[in-house]
Amino acid sequence: MNHRYTNPYVIGALLGLVMLFSFYTMGRGVGSSATFARVATAGIDLVAPEHAKTNAYFSKYLSGDRSPLMAWLVFLSLGAGLGGLFSAFIAKRVQGEVARGPSIGVSARLWLAMGGGILSGFAARLARGCTSGQALTGASELAFGSWIFMFSIFAGAYATAYFFRKEWL
Repeated sequence: MNHRYTNPYVIGALLGLVMLFSFYTMGRGVGSSATFARVATAGIDLVAPEHAKTNAYFSKYLSGDRSPLMAWLVFLSLGAGLGGLFSAFIAKRVQGEVARGPSIGVSARLWLAMGGGILSGFAARLARGCTSGQALTGASELAFGSWIFMFSIFAGAYATAYFFRKEWL
């Protein structure tokens, strides 16, 4: 067993406390896809401000003179990313490599990862929320659809992993 990783049950309990704190202080749960929508809005507003103001999707993230990046979810996502990076550094898990199976090249792995990320991000915004927001926030609110979604995601991941397991051996 690799002791460089924290016990997942401890992390799960801490995540539950983060959710409780989020509900108590902000009145809502957590998620991350709105962060990327805000980053995209800030970029569009930088290069084409009139388009951002008149576009129905982007304009909802623009309010007054404040940057769309001045939102608590942006800071939550930034903190989650930096916290993960910090954790990896102190556990000496940061390596300059691309994780991949033996039958795929580095370039193909990076292109597939980027394509999958773009597709997932688009789907999250189309669904009006990401998997973490749906599973964590919805499940903590005891929303039946969120529980069905969460079990479906895990079942789909395990089923897919079965077919691609030899790519990583």
